[in-house]
Amino acid sequence: MTEFIRKRTANAKNDILSGLTVALALVPEAVAFAFVAGVDPLVGLYAAFMIGLITAIFGGRPGMISGATGALAVVMVSLVAEGNAFGAEGENLGLYYLFATVILMGIIQMLAGVFKLGKFVRLIPHPVMMGFVNGLAIVIFLAQLKMFKDVNGDWFTGSQMWLMLGLVALTMGIMFGLPKLTKKLPEALIAILVVSAIAILGNFDVATVGSFIRDGGGEGLKGGLPQFQTDIFSKVPFNWQTIRFIGPYALILAAIGLIESLMTLNLVDELTDTRGNTNKECMAQGGANIITGLFGGMGGCAMIGQSLINIKGGGRGRLSGIVAALALLAFVLFASGLIEQVPIAALVGVMFMVVIGTFAWSSFRILNKIPVTDVIVLITVSALTVIFDLAIAVIAGVIISALVFSWENAKRIRARKRIREDGTKIYEIWGPLFFGSIIAFNEKFDVKNDPNQVEVDFVESRVSDHSAIEAIFNLVNKYEAEGKSIRLKHLSEDCKILLYKSSPKFREVIIEDIDDPRYHLAENPEAFTKGLSEYKL
Repeated sequence: MTEFIRKRTANAKNDILSGLTVALALVPEAVAFAFVAGVDPLVGLYAAFMIGLITAIFGGRPGMISGATGALAVVMVSLVAEGNAFGAEGENLGLYYLFATVILMGIIQMLAGVFKLGKFVRLIPHPVMMGFVNGLAIVIFLAQLKMFKDVNGDWFTGSQMWLMLGLVALTMGIMFGLPKLTKKLPEALIAILVVSAIAILGNFDVATVGSFIRDGGGEGLKGGLPQFQTDIFSKVPFNWQTIRFIGPYALILAAIGLIESLMTLNLVDELTDTRGNTNKECMAQGGANIITGLFGGMGGCAMIGQSLINIKGGGRGRLSGIVAALALLAFVLFASGLIEQVPIAALVGVMFMVVIGTFAWSSFRILNKIPVTDVIVLITVSALTVIFDLAIAVIAGVIISALVFSWENAKRIRARKRIREDGTKIYEIWGPLFFGSIIAFNEKFDVKNDPNQVEVDFVESRVSDHSAIEAIFNLVNKYEAEGKSIRLKHLSEDCKILLYKSSPKFREVIIEDIDDPRYHLAENPEAFTKGLSEYKL
């Protein structure tokens, strides 16, 4: 028991300090995404607290941070606007439709976990992962640039710009230099505290968390505990029209949330050399979104920037995410005045260091060492992440990779031809037989000029899909229409099952009582060698 407790608390200090740093970085992010979605800042902060806490406790990836994200916020904009149009001016129905959508989104995500769909993240190729990381780094960088603008959208000028740049540079300098002196202190948290102290004691006229909220139309961070939103059930009618309205939004939000969460989970796995549980994460994300919708949050998913801050700060366990969520709630309840004094420049500096750490700089070195198709996928995913959103980018990257894979495998179909002593022509098929290779497969046969006896040997091939079954079926019909006999042999058991299910005709042409020359090696090596030599003759 003592050993168990010791292992669990070994990294407690790093988890706590890293969690506090993440909580500070979460504030402007949650507020900014709430503004993007067109809702009150507290809606974003409550989402960050509830989703962060629930996924930290029950999620499949300790050390990963979840909360309100920009990828979801951009979809919510039109949802809130259309929802507001259903009611009278000032009724704010869009907010309640948002809560209902987030609840449905959570249900969809939990179903993905129940049906174990999280494992499909393994199908995402490495070039897509690199493109995702690079694109997201660019998105994070571009999001910070608006912090260099005033309330009218104009760039800072003169001393205001230089002061902002100086504090950002100081923050980055501390984060870069402190680990070289000691690794026992969390560089991001120290940098934020030092820069905040300098700005406050120097009475610098710089943008702060408080001014950022007020410029966006908010009243401040101060708030109470999240309240159960009973108005959802009275203001949002539970009928088919509502489902038709919120259903597509919920499906899109669920897909984006899961893709971003599972991609971030994979990235954290690589950074920590550990393995998370994708299906468990789907369940936790879904449950968290249901709860946050019921208690007035805007929904969310994993946050790559904050997750990287946590990992680089030494946060590895569930405690770091729990501390980040509880500290964020404490800021809202008790320390809003202090947090509002933190300069935006300090948080921008932290995020810039996250960008530098996130971007896969190695992708530049390998561009001339990997296949051209992988380069295209990497660049395409990066660009689409910046232009559209993560979901579109990843789906497009997977589709392109799948098409390239299919095309390359389609070219691998081969047929070696020989004539036996009795005049039977043998076609030995090599390579996968599927929708992409059936045209090349059909071109291998010369039905009109072949002898009356033909055998097709599938010892080095595999029937993969319905297109392949149809191709074989049509081939059999062509030979029989010419009055010729065709036999199929060395099909694997699963391939034979597929063919038998598709048509009883295959029971007449498939040779069952024949050994595969590759079998029985362990049982009888001499018989295998003899059989193989006879097969080659």
